[in-house]
Amino acid sequence: MDIETEKIPLLIITGPTAVGKTAASVELAKRLNGEIISADSMQVYRHMDIGTAKVTEAEKQGIAHWMIDEFEPDDEFNVTIFQKRAAQYIRDIHSRGKLPIIAGGTGFYIQSVLYDVEFSEYDDEKKAVVQERLLKELEEKGIDVLFERLKKIDPVYSEIIHKNNTRRVLNAIELYELTGKRMSEHNIEQRERQSKYDFCYIVINDEREKLYDRINRRVDIMLKDGLVEEVKVLLDKGYSRELPSMLGLGYKEIADYLSGDCSLEQAVELIKRDTRHFAKKQLTWFKRERDVIEINRKDYPENEQIIEKIIEIFRKK
Repeated sequence: MDIETEKIPLLIITGPTAVGKTAASVELAKRLNGEIISADSMQVYRHMDIGTAKVTEAEKQGIAHWMIDEFEPDDEFNVTIFQKRAAQYIRDIHSRGKLPIIAGGTGFYIQSVLYDVEFSEYDDEKKAVVQERLLKELEEKGIDVLFERLKKIDPVYSEIIHKNNTRRVLNAIELYELTGKRMSEHNIEQRERQSKYDFCYIVINDEREKLYDRINRRVDIMLKDGLVEEVKVLLDKGYSRELPSMLGLGYKEIADYLSGDCSLEQAVELIKRDTRHFAKKQLTWFKRERDVIEINRKDYPENEQIIEKIIEIFRKK
């Protein structure tokens, strides 16, 4: 008789941007003997600290963090790469008797690890042809045109991603052209897979007005801390404005300002508006995930209360 392999325990701390995931995950790692794997699609890049709200050495409080500062802004990075590295880190952390904690707001990345999502569904040669054509269209027509196409192909998926997320826009169109399957359908199928982890999936949320206020204040702090100079340095180093990393929230808008396409005031307002929209899309994604436990800050106003509640839930799981 086959004996089922014991599943590795895994704690996931996620939620919309600016909700307080970083501080919560560090405190939980301290109390639960854990190490943190970042599930953030931008913090993996070196030299991009301010605009990504990257965890600082002081904020880490000695806790090991993985998937941070592991790639250059012009390196290839995608969900498949994340999935493989994160799975490796989970095994390594567990092998050392510690608890793996995934912390970050990129729901698609978290899903890819939890359910071992398959991405190699079609012929590599055909895939290369379609990718080349879509990249050419992106260069000639811009992301707006391609995002409008995605909205017609898959209106459900277009509601939960930001148009500046070039990789995900192109991947969704590519999947549809090669298989006739919408990304939203693909995601539903993959969610039905069983996880090989004994996971506890926590989503921290807050009242919309308070969350949006924190987002606005965070952007102001980024500007004060030198976001404009950070983007200028990246451009001066030769990193193209068209790189996926440079299309991230905050970087694209400031690059537009530095190129004379808009004023600084306009850039800042766009960052705030699009970050609020991004937070809304994040919440839409998490609400569609299964086995999620939501903790709202209005019910636990003190950080200590949230930490104690998460530990209680985790230990029961």
